Amino acid sequence: QVQLAESGGGLVQAGGSLRLSCLASGSIFRIDDMGWYRQAPGKQRELVARVTSSGNTNYVDSVKGRLNISRDNAKNTAYLQMDSLKPEDTAVYYCNGHIWTTPLRYLELWGQGTLVTVSS
Repeated sequence: QVQLAESGGGLVQAGGSLRLSCLASGSIFRIDDMGWYRQAPGKQRELVARVTSSGNTNYVDSVKGRLNISRDNAKNTAYLQMDSLKPEDTAVYYCNGHIWTTPLRYLELWGQGTLVTVSS
């Protein structure tokens, strides 16, 4: 069973920092794109940042310069470094991964989500 598990959420004051981690576990052959999405109360889930297997990244405009996505392919882990946090960053953050398993299957997986709360 291949799965994604997030960690690192919590409560932080505006201007503070958090680091989210997403660990992929199970019978993994290769991981293609990994991304972080978020869903605020009453809003649709949105893409925050994505990183390809070669390290190329893209971000939603509202987080550029404050959030940084990275990955460690040897550890099957993606990270989201969140700096200069704002109250509007408050949301449940979900990890997303496009994964080839062994035996060979292609899966798009989601983590269970981790809550980030930024107080003003």
